[in-house]
Amino acid sequence: MRSAEVLANGFGRIGEDLRAALDGADDALLTRRPDPDATTLAWLAWHTARVQDAQVAPLAGVAEVWTAQGWSERFGLPFDDAATGYGQSPHEVGQVRAPAELLLGYLEATTAQTLAYLERLTDDDLDVVVDEDWDPPVTLGVRLISVLADDLQHAGQASYLRGVLDRTR
Repeated sequence: MRSAEVLANGFGRIGEDLRAALDGADDALLTRRPDPDATTLAWLAWHTARVQDAQVAPLAGVAEVWTAQGWSERFGLPFDDAATGYGQSPHEVGQVRAPAELLLGYLEATTAQTLAYLERLTDDDLDVVVDEDWDPPVTLGVRLISVLADDLQHAGQASYLRGVLDRTR
């Protein structure tokens, strides 16, 4: 198995986990919080896709799915198109309102673009430095693992949150 195939397997698991966390969730459940400052299922799903899209698209040399495929307009969020959720306030988190189908559709489109990019990578490509602002400089492989780890953590958070919300209905 090539390194890019291992990465593709990992990126494919994000959607599986989020689909399970959002399964059967209505708008009320998607935006419910166990605490006023907590994130929501909707925000976690949106942020997971946005992080992957915003970080992988430039590496692949392609436009972000968010804008290029019209997802920004479909969501109609009150944020700048560059917003990914980093540093958002609890109020902004609450503004992410979208049905599960839309959230999962955006993740699926983003994952498809990521997987298409991974298919064309070689093991040698993963050693290319993509960010010299760190010590040591960040290689493509390290950056992709960073995005993958971040997304898997958020998918796990969504799974946990769904369990909490289901128990406290």
